[in-house]
Amino acid sequence: MNEVKIKDEFIKLGQAMKLAGMVGSGVEAKIVIEDGEVTVNHEVVTQRGKKLHNGDVVSYHGETIKIVQ
Repeated sequence: MNEVKIKDEFIKLGQAMKLAGMVGSGVEAKIVIEDGEVTVNHEVVTQRGKKLHNGDVVSYHGETIKIVQ
C-alpha cells in the first residue's frame, strides 16, 4: 500500500488519485469515480470532491493508497 502525504487537513479524492498516479488526469479521475469504480474505506464513493483525511484508504483497480499527515 502506497502512502500519500498531505500537508493540509484534507485532500479531495480526485486530487489524491492524481497525486498517487492512480489516474492520468482529473478528467479520468472524475469518470472512474462517477462510474463507481473507487472505494474509500471499503465503501464505493461517487463524489469526486470527497474530502479525505489522515488514515483514509482509497482503492481503485487493485491499487490502494493511504492518506497520511
